Amino acid sequence: NKQYAQEVEVLERLKEALYNDQPARSVELSDEEKVIVRDLHLLTLKPVLYAANVSEDGVADADSNPYVQQVKDFAAGENAEVVPISAKVEAEIAELEGEDKEMFLEELGLEESGLNRLIKAAYRLLGLYTYFTAGVQEVRAWTIRKGTKAPQAAGVIHTDFERGFIRAEVVSYDDLIAAGSMNAAKERGQLRLEGKDYVVADGDVMHFRFNV
Repeated sequence: NKQYAQEVEVLERLKEALYNDQPARSVELSDEEKVIVRDLHLLTLKPVLYAANVSEDGVADADSNPYVQQVKDFAAGENAEVVPISAKVEAEIAELEGEDKEMFLEELGLEESGLNRLIKAAYRLLGLYTYFTAGVQEVRAWTIRKGTKAPQAAGVIHTDFERGFIRAEVVSYDDLIAAGSMNAAKERGQLRLEGKDYVVADGDVMHFRFNV
């Protein structure tokens, strides 16, 4: 049986890795092979993200740190990512807001905080996207899996949104910020209507039309 032969081949590769003290995630698997091993619930098959704590002085050029490179070399063996971060810097950033925060990051030669980079890396690792809903009084961020279609994304807010989904008004975050408002984005032709088969992109700003 071809199916069983494929399963045995995948399991043999995993067995060899585990017997050699290597985590299951170190084995390269296709999407089809991942389905085969999914029900095994192997602990070492779960994705891993390493945070390498560095000094305040070295956070802007952490890649040149030999210890960070050692962590990266180790992580590469199990297909993991490393995010250099300074706990001391993050503690100081947490006490700042607005322009003070931006000035502090600029002085350190950083474009964003280590926490932001850590969150982005975690989202990439887990295959997660964020989309936004914006009203007069508040803006909300919603987490979905990469590849989620518009009705299912609406269902994250409320099941009625998915059940009665009609269409979604969509504009990208970058286009909205550049335009300055929804009306301005619409005038520029950047606000569009999408149907049930639309795959939500990371950073989409969405308004759902539904009827229950």
